[in-house]
Amino acid sequence: MTETVLLVGGGGREHAIARAVADDCELYACASNRNPGIRRLATGLESINETDAEAIADYAVSVGADLAVIGPESALDAGVADALDDAGVYAFGPRAAEAELETDKAFQRRFMDEESIPGCPDFAVFDDIDEACAYIDEYDGDLAVKPVGLTGGKGVKVIGDQVTAEEAKAYLRDSEYDRVVLEERLVGEEFTVQAFVANGDLRTTPAVQDHKRAYEGDEGPNTGGMGSYTDTTPSLPFMDEGDYESAVDVLEAVVDALPDYKGVLYGQFMLTDEGPKVVEFNARFGDPEAMNTLPVLETPFLDVLTAARDGEPLPELDFSGEATVCKYAVPDGYPTDPDAGAKIAVDESSVGNALLYYASVDEREDGLYTTTSRAFAVVGRGDSIAAAETEAADALAAAGDRVRIRHDIGTADLVERRIEHMDEMRS
Repeated sequence: MTETVLLVGGGGREHAIARAVADDCELYACASNRNPGIRRLATGLESINETDAEAIADYAVSVGADLAVIGPESALDAGVADALDDAGVYAFGPRAAEAELETDKAFQRRFMDEESIPGCPDFAVFDDIDEACAYIDEYDGDLAVKPVGLTGGKGVKVIGDQVTAEEAKAYLRDSEYDRVVLEERLVGEEFTVQAFVANGDLRTTPAVQDHKRAYEGDEGPNTGGMGSYTDTTPSLPFMDEGDYESAVDVLEAVVDALPDYKGVLYGQFMLTDEGPKVVEFNARFGDPEAMNTLPVLETPFLDVLTAARDGEPLPELDFSGEATVCKYAVPDGYPTDPDAGAKIAVDESSVGNALLYYASVDEREDGLYTTTSRAFAVVGRGDSIAAAETEAADALAAAGDRVRIRHDIGTADLVERRIEHMDEMRS
């Protein structure tokens, strides 16, 4: 029997999910934008806001969906998984209570502390901004300033890196945030490990390094992610033996403490001179990290989904062993003043062997238009990071005008700087 799958969301992450399952099922999708990559793969693409839980559940029932995959965190926060589960459609994504692991940073840190999850930094939670500012003045060291709720990956300010203490206090006082987490600044190299979780089982995927800063050389403001890379092994070049396993131990501890959790569990770690510490957890695939992981997953992703739904052990995961490099094309001015509504042209014939993933673009009758977020990504694969980077770089002829790219992601120079940084810290 052919499975019918509903995909929620219309970004690059969701295009990667669609490509991973479309050949094995009848795929339907719903999103607030029309992603041309998803449209071509889906039997139907309905215009529904990702936070409209009731409308999404109704659509799932109307198309006879057997299960659903939820892409964006906003949908999880809105209880879309709850609504789908309650309508009899298995949702591969946590219910809103478990999704607080991402959607409420105060819950996240208190959960880690109460459950003795390894890798938790020192932290304090404030409901009063004046008290938070006083804590900044009193703290012996630098702090990461984190609004409690969702900020699209752009709300965190790090004292001593992005802002001064005075700028951090001004940021809080000028913002609309009424709750904030202040935690010790973690110094090192960031990496991500994503895992599929259901029925108490956990299956991990290769480590990814994302690049949040807007401009080359890790300059500029934070973004949702300008690109990322993986190596030919589960680890990364700057990681020592055992670092990946330590990160997996953290994820296993989370699943032990949340036995009903289902979906993707994303651990963002800082590799410090004391080993991996937790920057944050996400309750869904990363974007761009999904575009690194799913193209090299040889185990059918649908097999993971159906095993989760049917209460069976999740299948062991096989990967191709290729390195990947993902590079995003973003609207001019992104992230501070993006050129939204700009008509762009993407030359798909120039991509070659790389993969093209459409993200936050809107397909209209007369062409493709940017939104306020990232437009599309290319992913190169190869027998080394360098080979994958070359393939991605060659594919960027598809970018055209009115978009910007971080060309340094995955290059030998940038990877070597990561290795040297960790060598210096460990010494």
